[in-house]
Amino acid sequence: MRGYHINIFYSDEDESYIADIPDLRFCSASGATPQKALEEVLIAQRIWLEEAKESGMKIPLPKYKPLIYQVS
Repeated sequence: MRGYHINIFYSDEDESYIADIPDLRFCSASGATPQKALEEVLIAQRIWLEEAKESGMKIPLPKYKPLIYQVS
């Protein structure tokens, strides 16, 4: 299975970067930098998928094509 698309954006209201995974309902995280938000949402994704499997919930297939880029 290919990976899930992750959106990362700055929220003035939260004064931090927000990362979310559109295919996984309510799976999001925040961080002081885009990299930290990404790290946190990957943790949230792992937990989300583990909980879904344990509860017998259907895990959605990725609908969005992930953007692959290198952060330097």
